[in-house]
Amino acid sequence: MSSEKTIVLITGANSGIGFESAVALAQASADFHVLLGSRSLEKGQKALNEIYSSHATSLLGSLSVLQIDVTDQSSILAARQDVETKHGKLDVLINNAGINVIRPTDMLTILRETFETNTFGPAIVTDAFLPLLQKSPNPLLIYVSSTQGSVTLRLDQHYEYFHIRGNEYRMSKSALNMLAACHKIDFAEWGCKVCAFNPGFMVTNLTGQEGRARRIQHGARDPRVAAKALADVVQGRRDDDIEKNGMVDLDGGVEPW
Repeated sequence: MSSEKTIVLITGANSGIGFESAVALAQASADFHVLLGSRSLEKGQKALNEIYSSHATSLLGSLSVLQIDVTDQSSILAARQDVETKHGKLDVLINNAGINVIRPTDMLTILRETFETNTFGPAIVTDAFLPLLQKSPNPLLIYVSSTQGSVTLRLDQHYEYFHIRGNEYRMSKSALNMLAACHKIDFAEWGCKVCAFNPGFMVTNLTGQEGRARRIQHGARDPRVAAKALADVVQGRRDDDIEKNGMVDLDGGVEPW
C-alpha cells in the first residue's frame, strides 16, 4: 500500500550535508518520512540515534535507516525492494553520496573510484528507483553536484576556485551535470522535476578527516546551510530556479553547467 507521507531518500545521509538535510526535512513538516541512506546499517543507526538524541523535540516528520551502497548493484536493488514493500512509492530521491579521492595513488584508481561513487552510482540508483518515482504524484529528483564540475566556470579566470585542480573530481561532477540535464529532458514527459544542486564549499567528510580539517581552516561553511537550501528545493520554494538551465545554487539563482 502506498504511503500517504512524502517519502524522501537521501543517499550518504549518515554524515555531512545528507545528515543535516535529513534533520532539516524532518523538522520542516510532519508530512515527510526521510530514509537515511547509509552504506552500513551500523553507521546509519548511529546517525539516526544522534538525530533523535539532539533534535527529538523539534522533529515533526519521521525517519528510518535504509542500507544502500551506491557502488553495489545488489545493495541498490535490495534497497529498492525494501522501499517498495514498506512505502509503495518514492517521492523525492536526493543523490547526495559523493567522494573526493585525495590519497596518493595512480590516476586510473582515482578515476575509477571517483566516477563509481559520484557518477555511476547516482545513475544506477536513479534507474533502480525510477518505477517508484513514477508512482509519486509529485516526483522530484535531485543530484547534489558542484560548481567544480561546471565547464563554464572552469574556463573563467575570475572564478574563486579557478586555481584548484582536482581534475578527476571535476570530471565526475561534469558528467553528473550531464546526467541531470538528460534526465531533466527525459523525465519531463511524466512530470518529474529534476535538478542539479550546488551546495557550495561545506564542512563535510568528502575528503576524510584530514580534508575536513583543511576545509574548516579554509572557511568552509556549516553543512546546515546547504541542508536548509535543499529543504527549500524539496518543499517547492526553488521551482522557478529548477526551470532554468543550470545548477540550483544554495544562495539563490543558478550556476552555469
